[in-house]
Amino acid sequence: MNDDYQHLHEEQLDSRPVFKGKLLDVRLDRVRLPDGNEGIREYVVHPGAVVIIAEQDDGRLLFERQHRYPLHRAFLELPAGKIDHGEDILNTATRELLEETGHTASNWRYLGVMHPCIGYSDERIEIFMARGLTRESAPQLDHGEFLDVMSLSLAEAVAAVRIGEITDAKTITALFWAEKVITAGW
Repeated sequence: MNDDYQHLHEEQLDSRPVFKGKLLDVRLDRVRLPDGNEGIREYVVHPGAVVIIAEQDDGRLLFERQHRYPLHRAFLELPAGKIDHGEDILNTATRELLEETGHTASNWRYLGVMHPCIGYSDERIEIFMARGLTRESAPQLDHGEFLDVMSLSLAEAVAAVRIGEITDAKTITALFWAEKVITAGW
């Protein structure tokens, strides 16, 4: 930790599991606050994920529309998926792109990381740009996974954010990166 921010540090005094599921682990920690008092922190431990900005040769980006049960509706998102335990993040990105879109990429670039819900989860999402796409097969979806694959231009995707059609945080963050990489040469 950066010593410049030590005055903000919260020290874990103890931690206990509240719920352990297939994907999520909910914890309840007792902490020492910066002022010396104690507090309680509830949070979700998440294995992490990747999101892929898959740019086709014509400049269009691959998207998917998928029903997300917690909000009971379909969302327009970039391809993404959970990092398996011990899995290299580039391997996750490669696997998820093929599984969800049927594409492989010859050129991969790591762009950065985002933390979508820092107030209640340790989840991180690693952002990749994929170019040199080749359609290898139909999507190879996981059991119980259903989605539609489509492509949008960067301008169409940004417009979809503007009008509220795209509200997914990982997709909006990745589109920020996409815009900078594609139009500003980042």
